Amino acid sequence: MELQRFLGVDAGGTFTDFFYLEIGNETRVQLHKTLSTPSAPEQAILDGIAALGLDKLPKGAVLHIIHGSTVATNAALEGKLAKTAFITNYGLGDMLSLARQTRPELYTLQFPPQQDPVPEALCLETGGRLGADGCVVEPLTDAELEKLIAELQTLQPEAVAINLLFAFLDDGFEKRISEAIEAAGLPVFISRSSWVLPVYREYERGIATWLNAALGPVVHGYLSRLKAQLPDAALQIMQSNGETLPAEQAADSAVQLLLSGPAGGLTAMRYLGTQLGEDRIISFDMGGTSTDVALLSGELSITTEGQIDCYPVAVPMVDMHTIGAGGGSIARIDDGGMLQVGPQSAGAEPGPACYGRGGKLATVTDANAVLGRLLTSGTLANGLQLDKALAVEAIANLASQIGLSNEETALGIVRVANEHMAKAMRLISVNRGHDPQQFLLASFGGAGGLHVCEIAEAMQMRKAIVPVYGGVLSALGMLVANQGRQFTRTVSTLLPNTNSSLADSFAALEAQGRQQLLDEGSAPDLLQCKRSADIRYQGQSYALNIAWQDAAQAAQDFAALHSQRYGYKLEVPVEVVNLRVNVFVPRQLPGLPEYEQQICNKAETTMVYGYDAPVSVFDRLTLTVGQSVSGPAIIREYAATTYVAADWQFQVDRLGNILLERCEPILASGDASNRSGDFL
Repeated sequence: MELQRFLGVDAGGTFTDFFYLEIGNETRVQLHKTLSTPSAPEQAILDGIAALGLDKLPKGAVLHIIHGSTVATNAALEGKLAKTAFITNYGLGDMLSLARQTRPELYTLQFPPQQDPVPEALCLETGGRLGADGCVVEPLTDAELEKLIAELQTLQPEAVAINLLFAFLDDGFEKRISEAIEAAGLPVFISRSSWVLPVYREYERGIATWLNAALGPVVHGYLSRLKAQLPDAALQIMQSNGETLPAEQAADSAVQLLLSGPAGGLTAMRYLGTQLGEDRIISFDMGGTSTDVALLSGELSITTEGQIDCYPVAVPMVDMHTIGAGGGSIARIDDGGMLQVGPQSAGAEPGPACYGRGGKLATVTDANAVLGRLLTSGTLANGLQLDKALAVEAIANLASQIGLSNEETALGIVRVANEHMAKAMRLISVNRGHDPQQFLLASFGGAGGLHVCEIAEAMQMRKAIVPVYGGVLSALGMLVANQGRQFTRTVSTLLPNTNSSLADSFAALEAQGRQQLLDEGSAPDLLQCKRSADIRYQGQSYALNIAWQDAAQAAQDFAALHSQRYGYKLEVPVEVVNLRVNVFVPRQLPGLPEYEQQICNKAETTMVYGYDAPVSVFDRLTLTVGQSVSGPAIIREYAATTYVAADWQFQVDRLGNILLERCEPILASGDASNRSGDFL
């Protein structure tokens, strides 16, 4: 069998994770983790490839790299965007500045003014206006095109975003502007709203088009540098919706990469859930900088109501909630004497105090080290060795301010961080009509295992899992993700409607998607399509996405989901707002190798705050399948540590997942014991 090589890479804010999969007569897995290099993200990737020995592959060997990156996210959050001109219709130049006039906080009457996304001087107005029925209200003349070109030549932007009213009905005017800019030879990156997000709502469409334009040169520069260093690799990039696309197309779809890394973890969790027979999962991915929380109930949940900083991002992305609570989150005492944790992070440079890289501020990682839950013996990624004395020193600075011991302060930091994460989980579960007790809690990321038991208790959940390869799970997710695209069209029609008219619109979107993937080299017989629609009651502002079989079934499914989500349903007309088609090629990889104990048991203990007797320490590779152990205990591995609290027990399944169950019942309404899929 011809040897195939796949490398999943998740470039996070603190660490860059690698999952190497080699498929031949046997399947071989190799993991690696290295500190990220924020100033030049591609350097950490190149260092990891060299450490894995993949820079010396035989001539002609192809390395398939699937990469999730925070380059677009960081550029948007830090404001490091390309100089971008925004072109729209007459009278609408301040569209992005006016926004929706919503307050950051409902009851705050005074708040700092928001910076305009695009400076007034870069907002250009022109003709080419359509009405809501698609008819021309104002034409686009040659003189207006010449004026636009002259203004752009004077302003010399790096990118141009074109957002004309109702361009999703007819993209002719936007195309004329784009073609005129190209004909003039202006060296700019061009984004058209009719291509980026062809749906109604001019502000949200404008923000997406502006972000795509402003991020395009940034992403293109990064990927160009990476490709130049890896000329023989086949490089794919993870999108925010949990699917991949070739690197050559990624810059043109830069706004689709804003949740590139976090989407990988959710994709991997769905893959592992399928192997476990569990399709109802609440996951939290806790890294060094942030925690991403999501709910899985079968397929990945996709939303178009995402947000980056203060801007709405209406492109399809996995539905998750992100908070600034990671291992590197900084603890502080506020003006009222209260202990606060995050959202500021120590990141990779300098990192938590215990990293010994110059960090002086106390973080969640330092707190776990002081409590004894995070072992300072052994070597971590990048040859990193933790220094408990530095962690104690950092925590002591806070402890002296609030009159508590170092250990009490550290425990407070952990509990505050846990409550931040539990609050985020309630938002995506209880607030949407889901009972957490009917779900399995899945923890991954380098820091997740240290908090899983206590968060499960806060959520009244009795069962949890720390997946195999949990410390680099997002990198695994890159390898199991499908290659695909999401295509959208606004139709705004009431149900019941003639299925034939909607069927024609769905077919047109599918044809568009199939052609794009065929142009990228996908095999025609592998292409698959899924249809869905954004549906709402007439008069509502927001819609729910419903899988589409036919109009009647969609209306029934919408009413049921609306009732579950909001607690009621109405006897009013139902409206289809947008049609959506997902065209994809399923990733076809063999199952992961089954777990085998690799080293003999070693008797080891350590002291952990809160326990009078020493706590058992296990290396993950010493555990045997089916072995059941009661907490308290600590399980350490290459890329993560798991803290098993008292009243919890764990065992390892055939794949190497750590399955956790609370021994004592949780006193709360409802009975979690009836949930299907019990494994202990």
